[in-house]
Amino acid sequence: MKKVLVYIISDSVGESAQTIVSAVESQFYQSIELEVRRFAFVTNEDDLKFALRGALNNKAIVVATLVNHELLASAQSFAKRTGLGFVDLMSPLTQLITSQTGIESREEPGARYTMPEQKLASVAAIEFAEKYDDGKDPKGFEKADILILGISRSAKTPLSMYLAVKSYKVANLPLMPEVALPEELFNIPKEKIFGLIAKPESILEVRKARLEYLGLNEDSSYASMERIEAELRYAYEVYETVGAQLISSDKRSIEEVAAEIEEKIKGRS
Repeated sequence: MKKVLVYIISDSVGESAQTIVSAVESQFYQSIELEVRRFAFVTNEDDLKFALRGALNNKAIVVATLVNHELLASAQSFAKRTGLGFVDLMSPLTQLITSQTGIESREEPGARYTMPEQKLASVAAIEFAEKYDDGKDPKGFEKADILILGISRSAKTPLSMYLAVKSYKVANLPLMPEVALPEELFNIPKEKIFGLIAKPESILEVRKARLEYLGLNEDSSYASMERIEAELRYAYEVYETVGAQLISSDKRSIEEVAAEIEEKIKGRS
């Protein structure tokens, strides 16, 4: 089965594009597999170029729902210049309606949504968590309500997504001694930063299970006690430097950990 990578770029949630992409995929049943990466709330040139360059480097097809004509023009220019596969879902019909009625579109991202404000906030927070997961873009740290730090397999991503369902905008950053910390980290108020801690034995157990699931060698340094202890020592140094509030994720449910973070957030307001 052939795999095709699709980048959805939207200045809103990207749900409309996802629906179309899923419908197209069904026309190639058992012939292709689409891997979709969604870039939501793309409302500036920097975010747009980041997504487009990623698509070009990964030989992806871009499906766009951009209502802002300047962003759309920029994306179309990039695609034409680089040969990037690009599909614009919005403007052809928008332009036909304008030409027939003489009425210009509002160019308002997400205008079709009429869901309750709380639900919309949750959807937006989930998209935010996906976009700024695993330190993908440190520029998102400043926009986040919560920044979670931790070593690999300390439950950063599931915790971020759970809090996002509760409408918190959450970014997270993996800590590795070999990787320099982004400058943006040092500009974030310490009240927003939470550092995950756990016993080395617990991390080891999770990492070995992960390697086994992936069919990889469990004897790699990634799942060695020496490596994990070194990563934890480094993490504690970072936590002290940035003033992170320590949260134990050891043998606790995501719900319990999230509840503790919420208590600390509400306690400062």
